[in-house]
Amino acid sequence: MSTQTIPRASVPYVEETRFGKWFLKTETWRVHVLERAMSDLVGLIPDRRASYDVVVDVGCGSGYSLSKLAQRFVPRELVGVDIDPQMLAMARAEAARSGVAVKLLESSNTRMPLEDASVDLLFCHQTFHHIVEQEQALAEFLRVLKPGGLLLFAESTRRYIHSWMIRALFRHPMDVQRSAPEYLQMLRQAGFAVPEAQVSYPYLWWSRGDLGILERWFGVVPPKEREETLLNLVAVKPA
Repeated sequence: MSTQTIPRASVPYVEETRFGKWFLKTETWRVHVLERAMSDLVGLIPDRRASYDVVVDVGCGSGYSLSKLAQRFVPRELVGVDIDPQMLAMARAEAARSGVAVKLLESSNTRMPLEDASVDLLFCHQTFHHIVEQEQALAEFLRVLKPGGLLLFAESTRRYIHSWMIRALFRHPMDVQRSAPEYLQMLRQAGFAVPEAQVSYPYLWWSRGDLGILERWFGVVPPKEREETLLNLVAVKPA
């Protein structure tokens, strides 16, 4: 396992709260957020291969995703990127605990020290709404992906990030948050192919204003017409 540090001077950055960093170590995060998203995304991959040579986790955070990526995609090289050294320390400890070989980079997702067209699969899970320079990040994702490479993108939308509960407990760049249609438009305008068959809108209990209590306790079915709180998709860099 190795760690490389890239200076983050002049990179716009909103640091997560202490609660937010603690939350990334909880069972709720591991099972109900990360595992649910990973399973959904894998099911959206067209013509899934047995292995993907180089896999990068952008915004690897606590590192719980690393073993899941290694198991599902069997990469020759696994890379974790995060701008926060505390998060990288957590990821390093988790990778050592789970026996996963990974290269960790302390870097902004808009300026990654990776070669052009060197990555087969990028995993971006609950990271993009933390990024201030979102257009630059998508351009960087396109740069490092190989033609035909995949971006697995799982995001909370503006509806969720702007809710009172998230405002109280977490910290985000609020003026860059987007709705699900706006994220789709942004990805397509950046140059990614995103077929509708590779898009999912989960409405999980933790993403609702009532934490799913009305449905779980009282059987109230969520409305079909709603502003989505979550967006999962598999985007492709055109060949």
